[in-house]
Amino acid sequence: MPGPYEGIFVLDAAQGIAGPHCGQLLAQAGARVIKLEPPKGDWSRGLTTRANSHSVMHSCFNRGKEAVVLDLADPRDQERARALAARADVLIEAFRPGVAQRIGLGPEAAKPDAVCISVSGFGQGGPHRERPCTDGVAQAYTGLVACNVGADGIPHRLNTLPVDVFTGLSAFAACQAALAEQARDRREGNPPRRRHLDVSLMQSAAALLVLPIAESGLLGRMPAELNVPAGTYQGSDGAWFMIAMVREEEWVTFCREAGVPGLPEDPRFVSFAERARHKPALMEILRPLLQGRTAADWVTRFQAARLLCDRVNSPLDFLADPHAQAMQVAPSMEQPGLGAMPMASIPGIGPWTAPAPALGEHTEAILREIEA
Repeated sequence: MPGPYEGIFVLDAAQGIAGPHCGQLLAQAGARVIKLEPPKGDWSRGLTTRANSHSVMHSCFNRGKEAVVLDLADPRDQERARALAARADVLIEAFRPGVAQRIGLGPEAAKPDAVCISVSGFGQGGPHRERPCTDGVAQAYTGLVACNVGADGIPHRLNTLPVDVFTGLSAFAACQAALAEQARDRREGNPPRRRHLDVSLMQSAAALLVLPIAESGLLGRMPAELNVPAGTYQGSDGAWFMIAMVREEEWVTFCREAGVPGLPEDPRFVSFAERARHKPALMEILRPLLQGRTAADWVTRFQAARLLCDRVNSPLDFLADPHAQAMQVAPSMEQPGLGAMPMASIPGIGPWTAPAPALGEHTEAILREIEA
């Protein structure tokens, strides 16, 4: 494993997914990460499959950390938390804007040259700064749900918590840039300067939507659907498969392999724009046609023609695929209390199977350290 952040001390006072994911990525890159939790623990310990103080959600985003429990309503524990913050090269918090400062975990509590990351729903300023937010709320507010209209005509949220995860990745990327800037200051002999990074679910969702935001803002309306008839289709066996298209030539090839070679000559279907305009009529042709063979038959036929196509897998189907196994996409990790579970590798960094800590697992050792 690369260890570029060895020697860096991180205090992760965040709960949930976004802030803790940033802390975990720093741990994977060699930093020492102390996870600060209240006596009841990070709320993610109570979601998904659980055993004692462990849960699958908590394990996914808190691997490789040390865990300390402090009751921030207790003045003595507040003092201990401030002692940890004063040592932090990186301080991560995800309280409502203004709360971290009131309890002594704001940027001013960290080292003079620390990188301080505030993760929130809507950001540290603006009229919505106090509003609660979740992944689903951020998807709805920013337009991500509106961009995900299903075949049933209903806009749907994505169920994989993409905004939370991407917010953690965004915080990690911003933190790396700040640490690099900090190292440059040291090389050049500049005085210490604290960096305060405002990372929100709202802004991260907007970054995910960079293309539709840009195009709809340019046009003053929602743009036409992209790459029609790309999408999911059901075969005769009830299984689903996905077709994607990025070039007009692929539409011609698709029609040839589907047994309707003359369809591209229909004026309604001669281009991506026309197909989007006449999508209902096109779907009346394609859906019954594609239900004439099994999904596996279509995938084999379209892939042989070098079209962008694959079956719609479940996560278990994906994990069982020989290619995913050969590439160690999700090696097994032994999580105390839960057992062995597949854990996705970090792109560009690789597999990492350090487990997540139990609630308060390192409290005594850490308190001895700061009180020595």
